Amino acid sequence: MTSFEEAETEETVTCLHMTFYHPCQENKMMFRCLNFCKREQVRADEMAKFGRDSNVCRYNLMDTRVSRIQFSLQFYRKLNSSQFSFEIKNMSKKTKLIVDQTELGYLNKIDLPLKCIICFGDYQILAEVQEGESVDYFETHLHLAEVPILQERCLPSLQPILENGISSLLFPSQGKSPIEIDENES
Repeated sequence: MTSFEEAETEETVTCLHMTFYHPCQENKMMFRCLNFCKREQVRADEMAKFGRDSNVCRYNLMDTRVSRIQFSLQFYRKLNSSQFSFEIKNMSKKTKLIVDQTELGYLNKIDLPLKCIICFGDYQILAEVQEGESVDYFETHLHLAEVPILQERCLPSLQPILENGISSLLFPSQGKSPIEIDENES
């Protein structure tokens, strides 16, 4: 057999892509300690923590309004399945964590959807899971957004706004032509 035939099968790795936004990021540089645009390996048994305490958190946010540990991500395999997932847990006693429309209080945790927006304070993080097979580690790939993530994802369609200022999307019947009815007709 050739060395190619004897080589181990290459595994795909689960990768968590996270895009960060804060309205004051240019002035306050709160993301200066994050390693953007380079994939980083994290052991599967390690909890990925985000916060301002560099002794505890792997991902540091340089902002005094951020908790020492803001939130954590735990990589796991679902029971009786080969599918991997992440669990997100709010570690802040003072700030609620919002994952899509779900509000998490202190020590609350939920499964991280494959694509979601995580918010706390003025922070917005778009999280997207790229599924893989490796059981030993996962990767994170951090990105920086220049525009608000919520604004970018929730753009209304370019429907005309009626003269009364109400979008025809909110009231579909409003966009139709008025029907004239004689006041004597029922």
